[in-house]
Amino acid sequence: MPELKRLQAGHAPAVLAFELANRAYFAASVPDRGDDFFDRFTDRYSALLAEQEAGICAFHALVDDDGSVLGRFNLVNIEEDTAELGYRVAQHVTGRGVASATVRELCRLSAQRYGLRTLKAAAARENAASQRVLTKAGFVLIGPADPADLGGKPGDWYRRDLVTGRRRSS
Repeated sequence: MPELKRLQAGHAPAVLAFELANRAYFAASVPDRGDDFFDRFTDRYSALLAEQEAGICAFHALVDDDGSVLGRFNLVNIEEDTAELGYRVAQHVTGRGVASATVRELCRLSAQRYGLRTLKAAAARENAASQRVLTKAGFVLIGPADPADLGGKPGDWYRRDLVTGRRRSS
């Protein structure tokens, strides 16, 4: 059974394999990471772990029984009691509820482990799957996102109140 794990140094090879195997699939709906990301993966990965250690971000991998990564679920820009959620799942597990279930689990962890009260997430308007994941996990639409936040694509911000479970509209 897949397990959501806080990102560790030992996950690097599986994370790189996940990113490479799904690169074209991801690029169809979110901006491509670019060749530099892959060329400098080791340095970038170390920087992510340093950000996590500093408490700026909290990165997670959904790890399958065989050690492969099925998805990445990240909390970034952690400030006070709020963070931004970002996620991506492997193409071969899409449409099976993996993203929705894991986002719900990360919401629970966000409140319990990290003391967060609110999560925000942006989704491109053309990415209906991501919008469904967010709404299934209790996020509500709060307004337009700056296209710069989504690689130049129009989109919207969503928010979830983690403390009360109530959905706020603004």
